[in-house]
Amino acid sequence: MNFTQRLRQTSLTLLSAGLLTLSGWGAAAAPPAQAAAPATRTPSCSTGDHGILQELQSKHTGEGRDPLAFSAVDFLNADTGRAAGNGFLIGTSDGGCRFQEIYEGQWGFQQIDFPDNVHGWALATVQDGQAKYLIRTADGGSTWTRLTNNAVTFERIDFMDSQAGFGYNRASTYYTKDGGTVWSKVPTPANTRGSYFSSRNNGWAVVVVPGSGYQVMRTTDGGASWKLSLKSAYPEPVYGQVYAEGPQVYALLYGGSGMSQTSYSLYGSPDSGGSWTRVIAQDTAGGGPAPGSGAAKVKKGPASGSPGNMQLIGKTTAFLVGYQPAAEAVGIGVTKNNGQEWSNLKTVPGFEGEISFADHNQGWLAARDLNSSTLYFTKDGGANWSAKFTFKR
Repeated sequence: MNFTQRLRQTSLTLLSAGLLTLSGWGAAAAPPAQAAAPATRTPSCSTGDHGILQELQSKHTGEGRDPLAFSAVDFLNADTGRAAGNGFLIGTSDGGCRFQEIYEGQWGFQQIDFPDNVHGWALATVQDGQAKYLIRTADGGSTWTRLTNNAVTFERIDFMDSQAGFGYNRASTYYTKDGGTVWSKVPTPANTRGSYFSSRNNGWAVVVVPGSGYQVMRTTDGGASWKLSLKSAYPEPVYGQVYAEGPQVYALLYGGSGMSQTSYSLYGSPDSGGSWTRVIAQDTAGGGPAPGSGAAKVKKGPASGSPGNMQLIGKTTAFLVGYQPAAEAVGIGVTKNNGQEWSNLKTVPGFEGEISFADHNQGWLAARDLNSSTLYFTKDGGANWSAKFTFKR
């Protein structure tokens, strides 16, 4: 990097840090006695652009530059959240009425995770590289530090606070208690193909039994022992995901894939695995039958496509994103009563998407299609979506 580039980067960092401080990004909250009264929310607000979209796009326009695209979104609450992509991170502190640029640089974000408004972690590549690194910020996202020289195998990270967190790949779970510097492997059952820990002691694992199917196992002692919670028959089990929030738990079990179609089953439990309901059983022509048997609440998931990430809210509500490239559709499904009823809502254009819901009604969806990448907002639980940002490709 030459002197001019270093000077420009320093200026960007100082400007970003100043903006973060002024708006509350990366700054400690004032004591209750000194905190200002909350501002009155305006009845309506703009797209939140304020020139950021054009400025970011102009920086990434030209020969050899990849078009900007959203790939990660993470909201702490209804007001505060961030969205990121290839070389940029933007944020809002007023529910999306206004966004500001927080970071612009080398990192291409694949996942971001902020347990508070100061500390954050991300899985990211260097520009268009394939190697994935774990990086950390302590100032709201304006500057990032790579935690190891080597690439990581993590497919997902989840931090509980500024120190404790989990890293997952398909076969293994790792735990850190020092902000990601040192990791220890958590014991999981043999043939685990997907796991999740809601705390250091409480965890779930999807186990594949070749020729038989899936087993969902539970631990309450940090992996020292595991108990069977759910069985789902399937001749060629592949992998699954578990999502848990308080007593509600969901197990997403994958079937086959083909012709841009994915078969899967979604099981839900309202009582920490004491009982299960087969919520979605999506058979497809390209992927074959869904894992398991018996009645399901619905035969198709959101967008009738491949499942994406889930978001669990409180004790009863869960959202799942789905996308179908052949139909160029991204949509979400929702239950508000632990899977006893399931609704697939309207779709938006796209090949894939990621959701982050702040509560039962307000949520965000990052979607991309062949010609654009858009950040959408809903205030009615996904019944309707409005576009906040669109990057043209």
